[in-house]
Amino acid sequence: MALVGASCQKETAGKAPISKPQITIEGGRLTPEGLWAMGRIGSVKSDIETGLIAYTVSYYSVEENRSTSWIRVCNPFGEGMPVVDEFVGYEPAWFGNSGCLAYLKDGKLYLRRDKEEVYVEGTEDVEGFLLSPMRDRIILIKQVKTVPTTADKYPDLPLATGHMHEDLMYKHWDEWTETAPQPFVCPLEISYYGEGERIRSAKIGEGVNILEGTVYECPMKPFGGVEQLAWNPNNEEIAYTCRKKTGLDYAVSTNSDIYLFNTRTREERNITAPNGGYDTNPSYSPDGKWIAWQSMERDGYESDENRLMVMNLTTGEKRFLSRTMDTNVDEYAWYNDSSILFTACWHATVQLYRVTLDGQVNKLTDGQFDLGLGDVSDHYAFVLGHSMRQANEIYRLDVAEWLHKDSEKMAHTEVWYDQPFDTYNQLLDKLTSENDNIYSQIERSTVVPRWQKTTDGQQMLTWIIYPPHFDPTKKYPTILYCEGGPQSPVSQFWSFRWNFMMMSAGDYIIVAPNRRGLPGFGKAWNEEISGDYGGQCMKDYFTAIDEFCKEPYVDKDHLGCVGASFGGFSVYWIAGHHDGRFKAFIAHDGIFNMEMQYLETEEKWFANWDMGGAYWEKDNKIAQRTFANSPHRFVDKWDTPILCIHGEKDYRILANQAMAAFDAAKMRGVPAELLIFPDENHWVLKPQNGILWQREFRGWLDRWLK
Repeated sequence: MALVGASCQKETAGKAPISKPQITIEGGRLTPEGLWAMGRIGSVKSDIETGLIAYTVSYYSVEENRSTSWIRVCNPFGEGMPVVDEFVGYEPAWFGNSGCLAYLKDGKLYLRRDKEEVYVEGTEDVEGFLLSPMRDRIILIKQVKTVPTTADKYPDLPLATGHMHEDLMYKHWDEWTETAPQPFVCPLEISYYGEGERIRSAKIGEGVNILEGTVYECPMKPFGGVEQLAWNPNNEEIAYTCRKKTGLDYAVSTNSDIYLFNTRTREERNITAPNGGYDTNPSYSPDGKWIAWQSMERDGYESDENRLMVMNLTTGEKRFLSRTMDTNVDEYAWYNDSSILFTACWHATVQLYRVTLDGQVNKLTDGQFDLGLGDVSDHYAFVLGHSMRQANEIYRLDVAEWLHKDSEKMAHTEVWYDQPFDTYNQLLDKLTSENDNIYSQIERSTVVPRWQKTTDGQQMLTWIIYPPHFDPTKKYPTILYCEGGPQSPVSQFWSFRWNFMMMSAGDYIIVAPNRRGLPGFGKAWNEEISGDYGGQCMKDYFTAIDEFCKEPYVDKDHLGCVGASFGGFSVYWIAGHHDGRFKAFIAHDGIFNMEMQYLETEEKWFANWDMGGAYWEKDNKIAQRTFANSPHRFVDKWDTPILCIHGEKDYRILANQAMAAFDAAKMRGVPAELLIFPDENHWVLKPQNGILWQREFRGWLDRWLK
């Protein structure tokens, strides 16, 4: 969701905003054009004073190759959820002034009430903001230059394009790291018309950079946002997340901390110093007595268990609230002074939970869907619900009523795969129907969970996605889907690229296993992939496809295998080990040569932990096993057509990995195709590139499997 939002924030000046596309879909099957015509709901914020909600929805124009993010203000308790206001913008936040909203548009901050928009003077190139509880100050996130440019060093060469660096982390995700986001605390001055609440003007005063004189990041790149900062209810203290490291130290460490900054004295203290891993996303309790945050324990392990921690700000006592979960806490928000709502993945669905300060956990929802925590207001939670069959819609859960009912009557899981969300929980009310115009024109696939026994006697949950109008008397070409991450769950996610409705619409069955190395099945299951990329996780993939091929409707002579990132690595590896199972491969942004990847990737902590160390460490058995399993070492066994896709702005896994794999295939005489996107990163975010990706993806499978 963060990337979807980011891709919508850069409006094209002087061009009309993109409105909801109108599209007719022929044939009753989801098409790439239909997928890109969908509205993408990104966030929801609720206002306690008015009861209104504000949410963002983005629309894309394939023809113009751009998008617009809209903010829609609605009454969630009115019949049909009537729209009160709608305008262009992103990152809405209620201003606490009788329905006043603050939001960003084109990198500037605006205030809006009763459809009147006021620009906050002095706010330009803003990437995020956080209002203080008294609304008299504001944190603005802006980029600060951290390294000299070529023009700084050689003023007589203003057109030179060379990048000069003397330490690591010179690139990150999809950019050269020459700036860092830093938080500025600024006074916010607002004038009104007379005694009313109509805003006459607004401006900011001179700000204080919390990280003045440093090159540190807050929020942390590449995906951090304002959730990494928080105001204390007393309006005088700010909690912020920061990894105070640079260069090589930054590249090999995940050790970030939570700092408490006093805005009056400018003194600060580190409250997580003893912990070695990620500490992120602080949030104060409503009464200001406690602070919560998410924490990973081990330095260098970015997929460590993400724990929910709290600390008593008076006594300093710390508590590990999610200890009984054995899985990650994805998102959280305070419900009241003594309890927190959070989302977590268990057995491949993401549900909403409540935990008290003494560690008592209650599961609030259940069903074949994933929930994202949007906002908490009064006794309601507003969540973003999606599944493999549906993009994000907004739901309202009456938490207060849940706490006073018999949970056995309110949550049930029978007939998961063909029921709408609100049948699982009688208190989960659907508020939006953003893409019903698309769903009404297509036949959606059926998604069924299947437990399979692995080669080491474990039970693995695999999703089976059947094509529309599935007929068990026929035979269908079948695709094994390999997940990325490597430690990202194959939950009920909805993707606008790796979309299972889109894949199965071509009359394919999709097999999507939760193989070894995925969260949601316990810590041991999740960690078994580290240092063993070619081990049990690959056996799990073969189990998933081999077991399902026992079904009479599977065309075993026409199997495909696809995946991105670690899934792309998996495809390259399987291509040298599949013993003739598959007739077509597609690898996107995958690792082909592990030795080159160890040196090319920017986040060295990831390579050190997952690969077990450097390839020159000859006495390191784990590292040597990793590099011995590099896909490029098994090219002599490649014999199956392969499509290699990559983005040239992907600095996590460089595009030369796909180029090398393609070259190797061609030199081996294996049919191959190379699709390179010069302007895309680890994903494909531009509309026309997205359409091209879908056409080439489907075309390659149809060519070899039909």
